[in-house]
Amino acid sequence: MRVNAPLRQINERGAMMPLQAEPVLTSPHARGLPEAWVEAASRRLPRYTSYPTARSFRPVDADALAEIDQAVRRDRPDQRLSAYVHIPFCRRLCWYCGCHTSVAHDYRRIAEFHRVLLDEVDLWADRIGERDGLAHLHFGGGSPNALSPDDFARLVERIGTRLGLRPGAEVAVELDPALLSTAFAHAAGAAGVTRASLGVQTFDPDVQARINRIQDYDRVAGAVGDLRASGIAAINLDLMYGLPGQTPENVAVGTQQALSLQPDRLAVFGYAHVPWMKKHQEMIRQDELAGVTGRWDQATAIDEILVGAGYVRIGLDHYARPDDALTRAAVAGRLRRNFQGYTDDVADALVPIGPSSIGLLDDRFIQNAPAQNHWRAAIAEGRLPISRQLGLSADDHLRAAVIERLMCDLHVDVEAQCRAHGVESDGLDAALAVAAPLTALGLCRIEGRNLSIPETARHLMRVVAACFDADLPDPARASAAV
Repeated sequence: MRVNAPLRQINERGAMMPLQAEPVLTSPHARGLPEAWVEAASRRLPRYTSYPTARSFRPVDADALAEIDQAVRRDRPDQRLSAYVHIPFCRRLCWYCGCHTSVAHDYRRIAEFHRVLLDEVDLWADRIGERDGLAHLHFGGGSPNALSPDDFARLVERIGTRLGLRPGAEVAVELDPALLSTAFAHAAGAAGVTRASLGVQTFDPDVQARINRIQDYDRVAGAVGDLRASGIAAINLDLMYGLPGQTPENVAVGTQQALSLQPDRLAVFGYAHVPWMKKHQEMIRQDELAGVTGRWDQATAIDEILVGAGYVRIGLDHYARPDDALTRAAVAGRLRRNFQGYTDDVADALVPIGPSSIGLLDDRFIQNAPAQNHWRAAIAEGRLPISRQLGLSADDHLRAAVIERLMCDLHVDVEAQCRAHGVESDGLDAALAVAAPLTALGLCRIEGRNLSIPETARHLMRVVAACFDADLPDPARASAAV
């Protein structure tokens, strides 16, 4: 993995660089967005947390559901499992949000959902049978802390009892820091949560008001303190750029505030404005959003500060301490990318739990019904609540491997990947030809069948990865490359 000189010094010392009073400008992107890259940076492309993307999933029929049911029941003692649990509730509606969620004003609605969710855990456990337990358990949403502390604890306990957890398994939960109670933090720690991810997004009060997500610094700092006091040592923070009212200056200030909380990892996401898909985003004014060059400058400002403080760039949008497991995985070439982002999880099957949750089983992506009434009805009838699926071909597996390595490592030996997947060495030459014009722009390099992305073009890696996508979705349903 390519790191800059300051990071090599940090690794040698084995310690983090102290926070700087002023940002250390070490970013290779500091010169601004080149004019020649504006068109590429303006493209709308998938985030490639999977390939093919979820837009390619198709409705299941009775035969497909029967096949999936049999595959789940098949005895595979060597199969490593992880699980993703989707909690589709929040206590407030943030106008920027693109997640599958809703606001529940009466907890009785969430309590009833929780009861059905426990039944779904039992449904999966009965079919999966005896295994070695989950290698990774991730709770997302929505906001998992929309559940009461007791209900969250019961959910973790049910999963641990029925599906099991391997020794050393990571149990991660995404949280809304403004609404995180001390009681929930303590319950999560007691339940065995090992990592918490806080959706900070921005500390700027003006920007917070424009996206309906008010949470001052002291509230977030208190949430971090409660989590650490509860024994949850690993803390992730999510930041965003491209929100209304954001500038390179105020995202820089917010990033310094985030660093003062000493997170282990940070994820930096660009806001995707798709009001035709998410109606509540109409509350955000288009004229308050930065253009592509402004977004680039904001992403660069964050990058400069994080790298200057000693964090290592991980793939497209993550940063981690030099001694973090994610960094070690990246250095060793073991970094993975899935629906939860970048991970060191090596499980080869993902169990989906909760409405809209996506999983992976053998050669098939599966997705639970997004509509809660359909999800509930299936569980009540003893059926897996799967509504969409996509069988993966040999070509899908090959392209997925190439895209994942580009998104994780910024380089890939395409010929080696072809051979590893039983394909002739020239099997993806057509895709390499699509990428060839990008070399003149400096977005990638091609030597033989080796393709690499220079550090200066890291923010645009999805443009290069898209050259290997045989089924690009409608751009209107994707996010900007920067």
